[in-house]
Amino acid sequence: MTTRLPALVVGGGPAGAVAAIALAQAGVEVQLIDRQSGPHDSVCGGFLGWDALAALGDLGLDAHLLGARPIQRLRLLADGRHLELPLPYAAAGLSRRTLDEALIGRAAQAGVVIRRGRAVRAADPAERSIRLDDGEHLKGDALFLATGKHELRGLARDLARYREAPCVGIRATLPGGADLAGVIEMHLFDGGYAGLLLQEDGSANFCLSVARDRLSDGVPELIQAIMKEAPHLADRMAGKMPHSFEAIAGVPYGWRAAANVPGIFRIGDQGAVIASLAGDGIAIALHSGASAAQAYLRGGADVAMDWQEEWRRRSRRPLAIAEALRHGAAGPWARGMLMQLLRRVPALGAQAALFTRISAPRTGGRKSVG
Repeated sequence: MTTRLPALVVGGGPAGAVAAIALAQAGVEVQLIDRQSGPHDSVCGGFLGWDALAALGDLGLDAHLLGARPIQRLRLLADGRHLELPLPYAAAGLSRRTLDEALIGRAAQAGVVIRRGRAVRAADPAERSIRLDDGEHLKGDALFLATGKHELRGLARDLARYREAPCVGIRATLPGGADLAGVIEMHLFDGGYAGLLLQEDGSANFCLSVARDRLSDGVPELIQAIMKEAPHLADRMAGKMPHSFEAIAGVPYGWRAAANVPGIFRIGDQGAVIASLAGDGIAIALHSGASAAQAYLRGGADVAMDWQEEWRRRSRRPLAIAEALRHGAAGPWARGMLMQLLRRVPALGAQAALFTRISAPRTGGRKSVG
């Protein structure tokens, strides 16, 4: 037996939760399916830019009341060099555990039917249907795919034209420190970078992005090697391995979804994967989820392809700039030039942060698309 609904959302992260909230508030019957059974940490996220804070405010969520730590500056460390740059606007640090739970709670208040701890085993894009772990089938007039960097069988991202090996993302919790107050700290090294910021409980969120070919000997060996290359990072870690960490392989930075599946809205990382050093991932999730939902409300499932094409177009330049920064930070010569340039013209750092933002799509295509 297949249950049919107006809208199905797969994935309970920021993108999926925001899409479900917008749909439910407009009176649409919507179910949100999330494989996680309760509060959990996520490999990516933790930094809330000014645009993400504003988007949360639109939902009636004050990140600072959730415990978010204010961030005003970016600290860059690479090859023995160190500099600090002002961010263009105030940002904040908040764990995904806290953020996601707040958004799931808001979705429940809006009337979303939330089914947690249920794995979606496969999807049929032609039918806009999904099969759950117990064999149950659900079908939606529209399907909002918000599985983050995880692939869903039947709707996996098309990476045939992706030109490089995807990266690996690793996250751990480290002891915090007073010198991290008000700062997001980025450590640059060959093939990748690591970011640290204070979370609401005073611990430090540690996120590492690195080329997959550096992972040949395993995560502990990789982190040990990076600590040798980045002594300031080794000091942060007191020369020790984290007690535990989460990892995800196959992160295709710079990838954008093409508009080729009717009735399916790819949102968050399923729509555009921006390099995490740009700090725009959560804002993209929030904006894409809200925008896709508004497109559906205005034109129904038929506008999905128009909306996806517009989102792809709008994400092209920000992702290209973020990719240029990521590749520049990954090599010693370009990294040195980047550090020298930012030291001489600090305002370029703020401009780069602004240029990697993705605005929400305006009306376009055959129907209004939000």
